[in-house]
Amino acid sequence: MQISQLEGKRVALWGWGREGRAAFAVLRARLPALPLTLFCPESEIDAARAEARDALDVRGEPTASALAHFEVVIKSPGISPYLPVAQAAAAQGTQFIGGTALWFAEHAAADGTVHNTICVTGTKGKSTTTSLLAHLLRAAGHRTGLVGNIGLPLLEVLEPHPAPDYWAVELSSYQTGEVARSGTHPQVAVVLNLFPEHLDWHGSEQRYIDDKLKLVTEGAPRIAVLNAADPHLAALSLPGSQVVWFNQPAGWHMRGDVVHRGPQAVFDTARTPLPGRHNRGNLCAVLAALEALGLDAVALAPAVETFQPLPNRLQRIGARDGVVYINDSISTTPHASLAALECFAGQRIALLVGGHDRGLDWRDFVHHMAEDQPPLAVVTMGNNGPRINALLQPLSEAGRFCLHAARDLADAMEQARNALGSEGGVVLLSPGAPSFGAYRDYVARGRHFAELAGFDPDLISAIPGIGL
Repeated sequence: MQISQLEGKRVALWGWGREGRAAFAVLRARLPALPLTLFCPESEIDAARAEARDALDVRGEPTASALAHFEVVIKSPGISPYLPVAQAAAAQGTQFIGGTALWFAEHAAADGTVHNTICVTGTKGKSTTTSLLAHLLRAAGHRTGLVGNIGLPLLEVLEPHPAPDYWAVELSSYQTGEVARSGTHPQVAVVLNLFPEHLDWHGSEQRYIDDKLKLVTEGAPRIAVLNAADPHLAALSLPGSQVVWFNQPAGWHMRGDVVHRGPQAVFDTARTPLPGRHNRGNLCAVLAALEALGLDAVALAPAVETFQPLPNRLQRIGARDGVVYINDSISTTPHASLAALECFAGQRIALLVGGHDRGLDWRDFVHHMAEDQPPLAVVTMGNNGPRINALLQPLSEAGRFCLHAARDLADAMEQARNALGSEGGVVLLSPGAPSFGAYRDYVARGRHFAELAGFDPDLISAIPGIGL
């Protein structure tokens, strides 16, 4: 659906975060006479009224009947379409879309293809991969937009001047279905991996996987770049797309620290700033996507040496009194925490885990802690901290590691430093859970971590949106 097609319809916005404000600004600019209603939490009503003035009818959280009054509801990504009120309204004919769907519909060519757009999704590593993709495109001299879930809502860059040569778009599982819903096709879609996540939003592990895969199963990209090592992806059949595999011997893959293109050794990643082996492996996905675009990926690979790692993703904040502080606040799954631990294997680590409880299964995490080299200490915190602590208790009693329970992040930091003692080591914030409740978002959690470590929170810097 294009924005012009909203003319004359009953339209509401649902959510007043950055995505909601971007949708409001675009609709007011394009359709100034269109009546608009906003549904949002009570805590956001005053701010919305002050910002929108009289251009928006602001109400609290909606009922099913209130939503059903509207033909189209433009919702923010964090609001699940599987909520009972949304399902009931949809059954009565209300259409729910998001800013992602509107942006793609506005940029599609006559055949439905959104040219020069590379979408990236996956449970783990998608932000770094998307940023690395943009970095290498810029290294090739192409003005590139780095947008989507990575921090710059698509509707904020609906029609920039000048337009970028390429769009590197990170999509969360909340947004992948929006591409398919827009009726358009990305030129390239990259899927890195699939692990259970966001079960509170999707309702089940299978629905999460299905929603995540809609980018390629229903979005029908012209080219799908897929991880051959992921069993969910390896089992896919995509007759409407050209499929390019990475992480297999015939394509881009890793042998040790060296990236190969088939039998050809291309680049040694040991000297790159990419944090973690999983991110180095995702360089293969980036190079496969660049090659699919017709670019010389072999020649561009060395430009990864000038890549700046993203804040909150295995970010080295600094060292003080023999302790190195690593901020991996973006970590929201147990698998991400395990990947972070792997990066610092052999070092004295105090791991901070826990946060908002989304009902994820931590048993695989516990299995790895029993089988692999464990950290020196684990400090649990947050709403799911007690559940994680209980699962880890038998391993702690068996002497695998020291286990502590903390009230909050400040208490967790103090206990981590005490556990490391005078010998020092690494305090690793890789919570494996969202920050909801205690913090506005993972960025705020990362900033607080930097403050508690005694460093400038502005180290948690912004991500550039469009540029060379």
